[in-house]
Amino acid sequence: MAVNILLSGAKGRMGMSIQSIALEHGCEITCPIDIGDDPEEGIKRCDLVVDFSLREATLPLVKISASNFKPMVIGTTGHSREEKDEIIRLSQSIPIVWAGNFSTGVNLLYYLTEQASKVLDESSNFDPEVLEMHHRLKKDAPSGTAERLLEVIKNSRGLLDENITHGRVGMPGERRESEIGSHSIRGGDVVGDHTVMFAGVGERIELTHRASDRVIFAAGALRAAKWVLNQEPGLYSMQDVLGLQS
Repeated sequence: MAVNILLSGAKGRMGMSIQSIALEHGCEITCPIDIGDDPEEGIKRCDLVVDFSLREATLPLVKISASNFKPMVIGTTGHSREEKDEIIRLSQSIPIVWAGNFSTGVNLLYYLTEQASKVLDESSNFDPEVLEMHHRLKKDAPSGTAERLLEVIKNSRGLLDENITHGRVGMPGERRESEIGSHSIRGGDVVGDHTVMFAGVGERIELTHRASDRVIFAAGALRAAKWVLNQEPGLYSMQDVLGLQS
């Protein structure tokens, strides 16, 4: 039996991708909505809510979902601290999967990077660098995925934001101890490439994920949607969905 979904942000890039593959993943977009549409009636006919709309639309939708006891999958980002705190509070009433990247491969990359960082700690003399490449139209740098990878390395090594160096130019001098390098490349129509490199003396380890089709993010979101239906109230990540929490 298909999972009935209220999809917010149905006219956006992710929304269209989700609709294009929903049926083959055992899901049906029963109520596709976008800016200006009222979710109140449609939510009663759905098993859960998937939100890929806008940051400012997320919290009101979470409140409606909580009042109707409908689980959620949230893919929006950029929320204020107050908005995050309120969403976390509401997750005490319903299960919510909230992630910035729903790709199975990227979330595995997060996990592998964490494991590698624990083994290749500062005492190992392996220097970590994060490289990412996206299409020429991407406005922000580094990407959200790269920022998460940098955070994983930083936390694993017990470092601070000040230890991260974004690019190098001029005469920056020798590589600092406890430094994490971050580099962004833009060009063409690249969907998203991310590489974590640990450079040692005489050897180098690289972990790479390359996305060639945005449908992978839609597939991950639908996987999360089916998973969250069977969870207790609380806030979850794609690491939880994939069973990768250490």
